[in-house]
Amino acid sequence: MSKPSDKLKALGTSLPDVATPVGSYLPALRVGDLVYTSGQLPLHDGRLTTGLVGGPIDEKAATAAARVACLNALAAVADIAGGIDAITGIVRVMVFVASSDGFTEQAAVANGASDLLAEIFDEQGRHVRSAVGVAVLPKNACVEVELVASL
Repeated sequence: MSKPSDKLKALGTSLPDVATPVGSYLPALRVGDLVYTSGQLPLHDGRLTTGLVGGPIDEKAATAAARVACLNALAAVADIAGGIDAITGIVRVMVFVASSDGFTEQAAVANGASDLLAEIFDEQGRHVRSAVGVAVLPKNACVEVELVASL
């Protein structure tokens, strides 16, 4: 199996800098051999993907945003762990989707994060997950992702 860092390179991407918290919390916290992240938004190159999914944001764009938010969450874990290659597995993923009335494909949007984790960590990227529709997210983000990873 290739290292997660090699998988990232093969995907043509890298981990971003850890996002600065917008409140009074830590981006990630280690407890024993687990790292828990705070919710991470789809912020890429200073641009946040905003709006309701099923409204101005379509499912495809929201799925891509979930991938971006997941990369931000991985960056927070890697920062605590000493690098992405120190991550031995993904335990749990929570994906919150800012959903317009009638939008019910939160699980499909969450696949953006889940599929990315499988691409990077292979079988160790398989995890339990919740995909939840909400009325609004911080900063009007369309998605928010939390991870629990093992070291």
